[in-house]
Amino acid sequence: MIHLQVEQNQFEMTRICKFMKSSEKEIKAMYLQKDLPTGILLRWSKLLQYDFFRIYSQHLILFAPQKSSARVYVKQTEDKKSNLPQFKKNLYTKEIIDFILELIRTGEKTKEQVMAQYNIPKTTLYKWLKKY
Repeated sequence: MIHLQVEQNQFEMTRICKFMKSSEKEIKAMYLQKDLPTGILLRWSKLLQYDFFRIYSQHLILFAPQKSSARVYVKQTEDKKSNLPQFKKNLYTKEIIDFILELIRTGEKTKEQVMAQYNIPKTTLYKWLKKY
């Protein structure tokens, strides 16, 4: 995906090498790697002005286990405070909303199947249907 973004925006290899502080050979090797360290992925995101992390966060939103199954663990560790930021709810992007609504509109999935598979609350789904 990084290589595709580079080609679409016609970035020059010299600019990429300079920004990434890497050789052309190392850049080409990055294109082929299955995984990249987050620091490098962050640099690519800044250079190409594309949020590559969103791919992973959207996957988590769609396929993360239900919160209710994790509540037992949370109650056990409630008195322990975390230094990490706590997110109160999932943020659904427009792309995710469009994807879900398209599944329903095409008849590929029913509303009930979408709510069960993607853990989307009934009220949220119906608000989307009304709004979009």
